[in-house]
Amino acid sequence: MPASPLDAKVVIVGAGPAGASTAWALARRGIDVLVLDRAHFPRDKTCAEYLSPQASRILSDMGVLDVVEGVGAAQLAGMVVRAPSGEEIHGEFAARHGFRGFRDRGLALRRTLLDAILLDAARAAGARVAEGVRVTDVETDGRGRVTGVRTLEGGAGGDVDRVRRAALVVGADGLRSVVARRLGLVRRAVWPRRVAFVAHYRGVADVGECGEMHVERDGYVGIADVGNGETNVAVVVPARQAREGRATPAELFTSWIARRPHLAGRFAGAERVTPVRAIGPFATRVRRAWAPGAALVGDAAEFFDPFTGEGIYAALRGGELAAPFIEEACEAGPTARAADRPLAEYERRRRAEFGGKWIVERLVGAAVASPALMNHAARVLSRRRDMADLLVGVTGDFVPPREVLRPGYLARLLFPPLDGRQRSRASDQRSAVGEGADPQAADR
Repeated sequence: MPASPLDAKVVIVGAGPAGASTAWALARRGIDVLVLDRAHFPRDKTCAEYLSPQASRILSDMGVLDVVEGVGAAQLAGMVVRAPSGEEIHGEFAARHGFRGFRDRGLALRRTLLDAILLDAARAAGARVAEGVRVTDVETDGRGRVTGVRTLEGGAGGDVDRVRRAALVVGADGLRSVVARRLGLVRRAVWPRRVAFVAHYRGVADVGECGEMHVERDGYVGIADVGNGETNVAVVVPARQAREGRATPAELFTSWIARRPHLAGRFAGAERVTPVRAIGPFATRVRRAWAPGAALVGDAAEFFDPFTGEGIYAALRGGELAAPFIEEACEAGPTARAADRPLAEYERRRRAEFGGKWIVERLVGAAVASPALMNHAARVLSRRRDMADLLVGVTGDFVPPREVLRPGYLARLLFPPLDGRQRSRASDQRSAVGEGADPQAADR
């Protein structure tokens, strides 16, 4: 029996930044691409909406950087992180450490605007897009190789069940990826299990040119200008806390902020302009980002926690990184074992590209989960602006992660040298002990 005709050489599930980036890169290579998404664009998306300085390089390559800035994207100079103790870490992208990003500023923009711009770029490159299409499963042949996806699509008489066939399927469908789950690739992490509640405001007081992260003992909140007079506010709490009681997302969100005097006053005259939406739990991983006939990009392949703002850059870069390997796999033929080799190489390159950042993310996650560690880090980094700038540069995707994973950096962070006041106090204590006095007297 002859094989069924293909609906496209590559079917991409998901039209967010990961799907649009992958579609754009493949279409530019002359590959027939069909992008499927259950939503109709423009559509909103629960997200921190932060793009690192290095994300601008990919936006520029896609020809949309001027468009993104033209619709009002906010410009972010760096990050301010407040510890439970009240001490603050301040780091900027433009610093004296010698590393420079594509730009000296990050961007932030509502996903209602950004995603539509990226998808239009994919269309302009030649990709086809079908909106309002829900992917329910993957199709495989008798040997387990992916041959397409099963969908529910609107028809004159209601949703129609059909199969979209392809030489290769890309799962760019986010945190709860249907493609990853149906292929048995998901390896859910057990820590940290956090849930985010996100809304947009107008009129939040004292929002500056840096993104803000306020870490408390029971979670954290991110605050950032996203342009056009709006501020993105994301409260992130442990999943168990989100499940406690019967509070609605809006009640949990507003009460969490109201209990913090240093935050509550800033919201006194503010107006919430979008509903409070929840997303999570986070910390989802996969065993690998491919299977015979399929690849994963963006959050479908890896998402740890929103604290370091990795999502959009990782999505854009992941699609760009995957495209040449997907092209090679397609050229090898849909049933050839040779098609697996480029996908395995994509996995190797993906781990080499993002592996250092994953380690940094987990170290930051450990600090955020421990008030004592967070307070210690803030105490050190608030006094060492050079170290804070390096760490913020890593989260900006232009400082190599190895710079903050070096033994010297970690030693200075964990065991900082005593400052003048501390040295004097330690000397006094040693003198008191030497004179036979109570060694604890200096502390009383």
